[in-house]
Amino acid sequence: MKWRPYPKYKDSGVEWLGAVPEVWDVKPLGSVARVKARLGWRGLTADEYVDDGYPMLATPNIKDIGIDFENVVYVSEQRYLESPEIMLQDGDVLLAKDGSTLGTVNVVRYLPRPSTLNGSIALIRPSAKLNPVYTYYWFRGDYVSNLIQSLKGGMGVPHLFQSDLRKFRMLIPPPGEQGVIAISLDRETAKIDTMIAKQERLIELLQEKRQALISHAVTKGLNPDAPMKHSGVEWLSEVPLHWRVGAVKRFARLESGHTPSRLHSEYWENCTIPWFTLADVWQLRDDRVETVEETKELVSEFGLANSSARLLPAGTVMLSRTASVGFSGIMGVPMATTQDFANWVCKDDVLPEYLLYGLRAMRSDFDKFMYGSTHNTIYMPDIQKLQICLPPKAEQVEIVRSIRSQIAKIDRLAEKAHFSIDLMREYRTGLISAAVTGKIDVREANHA
Repeated sequence: MKWRPYPKYKDSGVEWLGAVPEVWDVKPLGSVARVKARLGWRGLTADEYVDDGYPMLATPNIKDIGIDFENVVYVSEQRYLESPEIMLQDGDVLLAKDGSTLGTVNVVRYLPRPSTLNGSIALIRPSAKLNPVYTYYWFRGDYVSNLIQSLKGGMGVPHLFQSDLRKFRMLIPPPGEQGVIAISLDRETAKIDTMIAKQERLIELLQEKRQALISHAVTKGLNPDAPMKHSGVEWLSEVPLHWRVGAVKRFARLESGHTPSRLHSEYWENCTIPWFTLADVWQLRDDRVETVEETKELVSEFGLANSSARLLPAGTVMLSRTASVGFSGIMGVPMATTQDFANWVCKDDVLPEYLLYGLRAMRSDFDKFMYGSTHNTIYMPDIQKLQICLPPKAEQVEIVRSIRSQIAKIDRLAEKAHFSIDLMREYRTGLISAAVTGKIDVREANHA
């Protein structure tokens, strides 16, 4: 739809807003809404949470399209009643006011049960002059986003104070027009969100197809008519008759990493050797990356010589076994790793890229080996038990070539879907911003 501007505009008196529709007002948020937040924690600690009481929302509960009242912590009636200023009502606008999620906003369209907020969320309760859904969209527009970003500048941990929120300049159309804008934006953003959801689902399906393609190639090969045999390994099932089956350590030398003592400063002088740590795992989270060459930290030859860490050759296949369990890659240059990684130096009859795809194929199988409540870990005795099937090296080369060719096509489709999502989100933000600042007139569309 082609949106039209309003017939007449006036200067808003606010530099970032510029001209606004002639009959719209500009007022401080505090003059048309109550702004409240939890007064500290009033001594509340996590051990006071109860199994079933009053939901206390945190920032993750307000970050999606709807507010999540299910995956919450609960507080007692006493704790709920001691903070009446943040007892939720229908129409309350909730704004994250702390940390990296500062500016995340949502509106209570339906309150399923009495609920409260933790200290990271501000409650904005519009007066009768202000439509709650319009207010919600106002906070999603570029004007407020830019304002919040300017307030965040230079802060260690970003924080919005209630006093600052109350001073936010609010652009206020006539009451009936606020409702029209809210209804129009609900309708238009719902269409966009539906299209985004379809693209996100497509990406999920492509990822599933990608994983299935890799798993099939490294367990069944490329010849559908090849005679098969039982592997004796649950995740492998049947494999081609001429393939070998055994522990990964049978086909590659298993090495663990280590961290030279930080108590000896001389171990950390003249550092020149790449040292792969958990801070580098982000490079492996994208399965399109096979080889890594750069690390956040370096280690010295002296440090390696006085620890259990070893300088491993380029082509070594590494697997994260702590915290971010299951991510794998190939060393593009000689490097060492921390103890958070299992590393395999391939023998002559093993192609590192084939072993890499084999490890990625068994990722779902890692779950049964993981231990720990805070940071999941696969211990080295279990790493030593990991099984893989191995075709002749010439066949490994063909399988790797086939996998790369097919997943490249899948990845191109996924990239297009991601690009479409980015465009739709950009359009959605632009539409919201234009509507709540009066750059476009949505009244005609609402009557269409």
